[in-house]
Amino acid sequence: MNNLLYLLPTLACPVGMGLMMWLMMRPKQGAQAQAGTDADRQELLRLRKEIDALRAPQHGPRQDHPA
Repeated sequence: MNNLLYLLPTLACPVGMGLMMWLMMRPKQGAQAQAGTDADRQELLRLRKEIDALRAPQHGPRQDHPA
């Protein structure tokens, strides 16, 4: 019985860690519903347009090279 009292705190750490890992790996139901909001899509389109505008001066007009 006395050894059992020493064993419980020793097992608490790995059991608690396993429980925390299991809880973190579970999929969240609310995350999927919020992922595709209209505001997020508009922000994504705005950022893509900004990236295209920043890349345009780097490439310049395309010229065909003679073969």
